[in-house]
Amino acid sequence: MINLQEQRPKYVGEDYYQDTVAVTMNGNTIEMVKILMLFTTIDFSNNSFKGEIPNVIGKLKSLKGLSFSHNELTCTIPPSFGCLSNLECLDLSSNMLVGEIPMQLTSLTYLEKFSVSENQLVGPIPHGKQFDTFENDSYIGNVGLCGFPLAKTCGPHQSLPSSFQQDGDLEHENGFDWKVVLMGYASGVVIGISVGYLVLSNRTPDWLVKVVGIK
Repeated sequence: MINLQEQRPKYVGEDYYQDTVAVTMNGNTIEMVKILMLFTTIDFSNNSFKGEIPNVIGKLKSLKGLSFSHNELTCTIPPSFGCLSNLECLDLSSNMLVGEIPMQLTSLTYLEKFSVSENQLVGPIPHGKQFDTFENDSYIGNVGLCGFPLAKTCGPHQSLPSSFQQDGDLEHENGFDWKVVLMGYASGVVIGISVGYLVLSNRTPDWLVKVVGIK
């Protein structure tokens, strides 16, 4: 699946192949008597897989179809999926995926079927190329997603979780007030020390005596 260079077409079980295989791609089921070695698909759907998706899958550049649907994955979508230059079908639906949809996926020019429905994804949906052709059903069940083709528009901080925004804004406001108070206090101390030093010294300038009223 990593090596894309083939001198001639090669088939699975080329010398002796008796069984047929039904392969579903882009919603179409095809019964194959002979399967090209380059026609590669991985279907991990309907299992109990947990945790993260291995980044090494991003090296399988001859991959045509990939499905992790209906599992219990709790990771983010690997940006390395953007290297799957021949990918035509990507189904990550019905998991517990978090984070944003990587912008790297917009480089998949052959992608015809894409689904991340029923997850916990947030942020803006990438746009351009193939992503402009996907409909609402590719994203349903992710309340944190926004942008085309969904009716929900993205705000200025839409890519951040709401709790992070509130905590960050509160910290910023408190930090600003604290800095203002500290700057005012420090300025007063410096001015007071300077005036006291000048008054007590023998070289008190006349202009300072007139200003502070010291004789």
